[in-house]
Amino acid sequence: MYEYLEGRLVSRRPARVVLDVGGVGYDVAVPVGTDLRPSGGEGRVRVWTHQVVREDAHLLFGFASPEQRELFRLLLSVRGVGPQLALGVLSALSGGRLLEAIAAEDLAALTAVRGVGRKTAEQILLDLRDKAPRPAAAGAEAPREESSADHSTNWHDAVRALTSIGYSEKQAKDSVQRAAKAVSEEDLELLVRKALQP
Repeated sequence: MYEYLEGRLVSRRPARVVLDVGGVGYDVAVPVGTDLRPSGGEGRVRVWTHQVVREDAHLLFGFASPEQRELFRLLLSVRGVGPQLALGVLSALSGGRLLEAIAAEDLAALTAVRGVGRKTAEQILLDLRDKAPRPAAAGAEAPREESSADHSTNWHDAVRALTSIGYSEKQAKDSVQRAAKAVSEEDLELLVRKALQP
């Protein structure tokens, strides 16, 4: 099991990064809006990882901090929640907001996440209410990074971000189109977050 990867950020999309670690490129799925900042010289970044081994693939999921990874692992401990759904929850809700929802037993906040129905939300609350840290222990969230890409790139990047967490192509395009009417396309993370709202 990899604890973390540290290397040069080769490419970045809203929900994936590629890290060059000693000449090997690692494709890592990350929550939308993950803020990876250089942790060493030469612009190297550190990604805290969780590996999922399946019969047909070895998948790497990455996080900006051990605390965010721990929330991912807590979500995986819930019956019926797999890696992609857990990633979707952390893409739609900040760590602090997720902990608040669990502490307050806020079903509405959880069911607003794409792919989380009432039964799954109830299961999350049931399984995590005694396991999850209290909201005050979550710490401050890192600021979201803004994209300076042009309109067309942002729109398509937002669509790709949604399809990477389970939306169909049509659903993703419809959601991004709706979001683009309400927020500026100049801020990719805001556009994606708006598109994730019901």
